[in-house]
Amino acid sequence: MGTSTKNRQPVELLTTKAVVRAVTDAFKKLNPRHMAKNPVMFVVEVGSAFTSFLYIHAIITGRADAPPGFILAVSLCLWFTVLFANFAEAVAEGRGRAQTETLRKARKDIIAKRLKSPCPDIKRVAEHYAAYTEIFEKVASSILHAGDRVLVLAGDIIPADGEIEEGVASVDESAITGESAPVIRESGGDRSAVTGGTRVLSDWLLVRIATNPGETFLDRMIAMVEGAKRQKTPNEIALDILLAGLTIVFLLATATVLPYTLYAVASSGHGVPVPLTVLVALLVCLIPTTIGGLLSAIGIAGINRMMQANVLATSGRAVEAAGDVDVLLLDKTGTITLGNRQATAFFPAPGVSEAELADAAQLSSLADETPEGRSIVLLAKSKHDLADRDIQSLGAVFVPFTAQTRMSGVDFEGRCIRKGATDAIAKFVEAKGGTLSLTVRSVVEDIAKKGATPLVVADGARVIGVVQLKDIVKTGIRERFAEMRRIGIRTVMITGENPLTAAAIAAEAGVDDFLAEATPEAKLVMIRDYQQKGHLVAMTGDGTNDAPALAQADVAVAMNTGTQAAKEAANMVDLDSNPTKLLSIVEIGKQMLMTRGALTTFSIANDIAKYFAIIPAAFVVTYPELADLNVMQLHSPTTAVLSAVIFNALIIMALIPLALRGIPYRAAPASALLQHNILVYGLGGLVLPFPCIKLIDLVLTAIGVN
Repeated sequence: MGTSTKNRQPVELLTTKAVVRAVTDAFKKLNPRHMAKNPVMFVVEVGSAFTSFLYIHAIITGRADAPPGFILAVSLCLWFTVLFANFAEAVAEGRGRAQTETLRKARKDIIAKRLKSPCPDIKRVAEHYAAYTEIFEKVASSILHAGDRVLVLAGDIIPADGEIEEGVASVDESAITGESAPVIRESGGDRSAVTGGTRVLSDWLLVRIATNPGETFLDRMIAMVEGAKRQKTPNEIALDILLAGLTIVFLLATATVLPYTLYAVASSGHGVPVPLTVLVALLVCLIPTTIGGLLSAIGIAGINRMMQANVLATSGRAVEAAGDVDVLLLDKTGTITLGNRQATAFFPAPGVSEAELADAAQLSSLADETPEGRSIVLLAKSKHDLADRDIQSLGAVFVPFTAQTRMSGVDFEGRCIRKGATDAIAKFVEAKGGTLSLTVRSVVEDIAKKGATPLVVADGARVIGVVQLKDIVKTGIRERFAEMRRIGIRTVMITGENPLTAAAIAAEAGVDDFLAEATPEAKLVMIRDYQQKGHLVAMTGDGTNDAPALAQADVAVAMNTGTQAAKEAANMVDLDSNPTKLLSIVEIGKQMLMTRGALTTFSIANDIAKYFAIIPAAFVVTYPELADLNVMQLHSPTTAVLSAVIFNALIIMALIPLALRGIPYRAAPASALLQHNILVYGLGGLVLPFPCIKLIDLVLTAIGVN
């Protein structure tokens, strides 16, 4: 926390501190009540305990169906298999836990100015707080409840999550988003939500608290990031059922081997029954232990990868659903377009030259550090060769933009140049004795009809023209949408613009469809229509009017700067409030599904290879003729069984980094990805065990194991 996606440093997978804690947690997870949640690894743990009992029995009684050293070796390998699986899960959980350490630091108990009773003139009170302290009581933020009203002045930390009732202020949200640039928050509209732990930089706010103690946004972040409330996804549950089914089948099959070999030995009069230790090893190698050991880590890592992207997912379900999304609903402003409007044209008033308008607009923008202001300076320079001027040498007094005046400008050599919203400039000009002409109003209307924003420029009582600001389609967004289309995702732009403007922007951006003049009802109808046709829909939103559609969407991403209603309705919250993050969220979801599919394919394939090592070794003591099936030419039945069991444990450890990082994302249709997984991971899982088991066998032989 406190770092944005572009500044966030990648989390190391295996730091010394993380390893020590994960090892400790791996032993704690040996609790049978925890292990029972994973049937595959629970069976391995039972097998580990059983072989340990066989070893102790052999030592005490001196009777065993296999050498005590062999039993001990198998038992240790099985325990390591369980511990490696637990270690993978613990590392994944530890990464999330590490991310909450700074969250806890941000959650501090501060003193809040709680209003004792309704105040008819809160603005006057806020501006002269020292004279009205008796109408407030100072309380700890930890005892604030939903409905309490608190006054937050410049320099104060907002004590808890809430909605702004009155006021407008600049707020530093870097403690949440990592972005250093302050943002404007004001009552009403979609930018009225504030988060506890952020700081008011200017002016004041009257905030109505929206949460009770322990229910703040930071509290929910900590609980969810740590995975305390993580629920398994439908696909994960289905895979669990499949793995449990395979485990039961192989358990029953293995259980019948002992009576069968006892009967075979009694009937033939030669050979010996299969040792119990070998049967346990056979069972562990038959069941899909690789994916069973990594499944939890993959699910937790999916949520962690979202957090690394500064997205808070409420559960693994949301992450997985993102991987299956095939319709994306995206807001135009800030998602498809830059959001920061750029100056594109000057429209002078009658009797004014374009060069004069450009000169005045540039003068008023020299100290304006907003993207709009900088773009005006650049446009004047490029169109009329107006060079940058030294602000210090001008001796001008610059008037900054404020949320109240909605204009900015400069006082220079007796001139009062202002630029801003049409109605704000109209009031300024009228106060000076001038008026906004019908011609200028007509230009303003024409610009607005095109979907652009008019910025009126005045010099004292005289309006000298209009600057056109246009939201520019983001560079590369068309290619991103083409990439989405290649993997079967339909993109839909949602905008409040008129249909003509919306159609032009949609064509320029390359989206598949658009919804113009969008209302909350229209968004909801569109989402339901797509869902009734069998599609999974994702959308972004930040306003209360987006809440119904967010609640209906399969993947709903709310902006952290949005209203409380939007964040409650969504199943993800983007801490950076960057609507384009939806594209990355889909990629992370697909990466998680691809990782699980690839490792499942690898696990099943490498089980097949292990059969060739352990089955001949398991039955050769009963049927010596099966020695011909020893295709890998392993040294002995003992080394064959040990090699397979050791490989079974080590492969889980080797795949932990892949399970946590995820396989590299590749934009391709599902059928192509399936073919790729079968070829790479299926073939790899089939081939890899042969040289590895043979190498382990050679090592065991070299150290004297017979």
